[in-house]
Amino acid sequence: MYSVVSSEKTPDIDCTDSATPTITKDESSPENKEKTENETEDPGGKQEEIEQPEELVTFKVVYNKKKYDVSFSMDSSIAKLKQHVHTLTGVPAAMQKLMYKGLCKDDQTLRDLKVTKSAKFMVVGSTLNDVLAVSAPDPKELKKEEAAAATALKEPLCKQKLHKKVLDKHGKPDDIIPGIKNNKQPLPLVPISGMYNKTGGKVRLTFKMELDQLWIGTKERTDKIPMGSIKAVVSEPIEEHEEYHLMGIQLGPTEASRYWIYWVPAQYVDAIKDAILGKWQFF
Repeated sequence: MYSVVSSEKTPDIDCTDSATPTITKDESSPENKEKTENETEDPGGKQEEIEQPEELVTFKVVYNKKKYDVSFSMDSSIAKLKQHVHTLTGVPAAMQKLMYKGLCKDDQTLRDLKVTKSAKFMVVGSTLNDVLAVSAPDPKELKKEEAAAATALKEPLCKQKLHKKVLDKHGKPDDIIPGIKNNKQPLPLVPISGMYNKTGGKVRLTFKMELDQLWIGTKERTDKIPMGSIKAVVSEPIEEHEEYHLMGIQLGPTEASRYWIYWVPAQYVDAIKDAILGKWQFF
C-alpha cells in the first residue's frame, strides 16, 4: 500500500493575540459623521457664533462741485466719516460741516440718519491752504479796528451811541419771538423773525444749510449770502432784556461791514454762530 505525501508546506498559524482581526471604522458612515460633528462641539454644548458681515451703504460725497463715491458701514459715526472725507477733499475733520437732510452731528451713525443707496452728503469747509491764502488785513484798517475795539470795551454795545439811538427809537417789536435767557436751542425749522435792522426795517433770518447760505430777508429784498464769506458774528445781551441779543454779522473784511440785527432771541444765538462759522473759527 502506498502513502502519498504532499510537497506543499502548510503555513504556520500564529495563535497569538496579534492574529486577532482588526476592525477599521468607516469614517464615512452616517453614525461616525454625526459623532465627529458632535466631538467638535464646544464642551459646554455651545456652538461657535458666526460673525455677521457689516452692512455697507454706497453714497456720494459732494465738495466744490466734485463728487466722490463712498462705501461705508451703516454703524459708522459721522465723526469717522469726516476723517475719511479729509482724505478725499483735504478739508480737516474739525473744519467740516456735513449736510444730509440738515446738519449732521458727530455722534450720529449712518443708520441713525437712515442713509440710503445713492444718497448725497454735502461737505462745507475750507482746506488749510485756502485759509492760509486769505490776505493779511491792511495795517491802516487794522489800527482803526483796534481803536474801535478799545472803545467798545469801555461800554456795552447797547449803550454805544449808534445802537442806543436805534433801540430808543424803535423799541421792542410787537411780533417778537419769545426769548429765553441762559438757554441754548437748535435752529428752528422756520425762519427767525420779529427782529429789525439799524434802520428799523423788519428782518428775518433763513438758514439754507443745503446751499451753505444765510438769507437775510427784509420787506424790500432778500440777500443770499454764502456762509463761507461771513468773517465774524458778534453778539451781546440787551441790557435789562437779557433774553434778547444785539447781533452783528460781518459781511466784509472790516467791522464797518457788520450788518446789525436787534432783538435776536438768546436761545438761538449759539446755534446761529455754529451754523454760520462752525465750531472752528478763523479770525
